[in-house]
Amino acid sequence: MNKKKKSEEIEESVEQAEQVEKTEENDQSESQSEEIEESVEQAEQVEKTEENDQSESQSEESEDIDFQDKYMRLYAEFDNFRKRTMREKAELIGSASSDIMLQLIPLIDDFDRAQANETDDVAALKEGMGLIHSKLVATLFSKGLKAMEAKPGDNFDLDKHEAIANIPAPTEDLKGKVVDIVEKGYMLGDKVLRYAKVVIGA
Repeated sequence: MNKKKKSEEIEESVEQAEQVEKTEENDQSESQSEEIEESVEQAEQVEKTEENDQSESQSEESEDIDFQDKYMRLYAEFDNFRKRTMREKAELIGSASSDIMLQLIPLIDDFDRAQANETDDVAALKEGMGLIHSKLVATLFSKGLKAMEAKPGDNFDLDKHEAIANIPAPTEDLKGKVVDIVEKGYMLGDKVLRYAKVVIGA
């Protein structure tokens, strides 16, 4: 009877030991599985991070390329604009010069005819020169040229006059004022083309 009881106790102990061993194995297996899963998750996160970094790097490189391309296009457009503006300016100056030249050519013809028809008639010669002079003045004035209004007794104006000499004023009221006009001044529109050369009373 005692032997049977002992045998049962031994079997029970063996079963308990086997259960404990199985439990430990299961726990160890579960722990290993969790560690494996954790390692896999970490590896996936690292891979995703690397992919994101690579994607960001490619995006930055693409943005740099786009910026350089835009810069080169903008520079090329500005250079073309500058060249076109310079060409148009040169053409404008050339066309303006040709226009005034075309209107001055008839005056040359008038002088050529006057020289070809020599005469001793001073009155006729003077009249012909007067006509050519009037034609020349009318042509220039039609292009915006106008003579400055300057006369003795005017106050000296630095914006219009160029003093070429100082002389003793003939009268007290001419001191510091224009005494004589040596050369007329001319304006083109509102711009001074040539200052009037004047003598100032001291």
